[in-house]
Amino acid sequence: MKFVCLIHHTQEAFAQMSPAEHGAMETDSVSYDQQLMREGKFVFAHALKLPGDAKTVRTRRKKPIVTDGPFAETKEQIIGLIVIEARDMDEAVSIIGKLPLARSGHVEVREAYSIHE
Repeated sequence: MKFVCLIHHTQEAFAQMSPAEHGAMETDSVSYDQQLMREGKFVFAHALKLPGDAKTVRTRRKKPIVTDGPFAETKEQIIGLIVIEARDMDEAVSIIGKLPLARSGHVEVREAYSIHE
């Protein structure tokens, strides 16, 4: 089963980290991704650019409406995602519980399914 894990964090928390702390978080994250690859649990992961660079698109009356930034006003933003393979939700939660970014942010874990099958 595939699980999409949305990593939430605050910009303020990242702004308060020293360059060494940023480097350690990145090193730990890459190391954990490599461990998951070796175990056959890793599908892919990506960091996301800051929400200020985002666009929100809604279609109304068959026309797209584009606004700057995220749609919801919230302190915590999605800063990245990782897709993993796991037997079930319990294993997915166990895997993501060791994710370095879960130490200072939080991660929403959702089972993915295909609408094409």
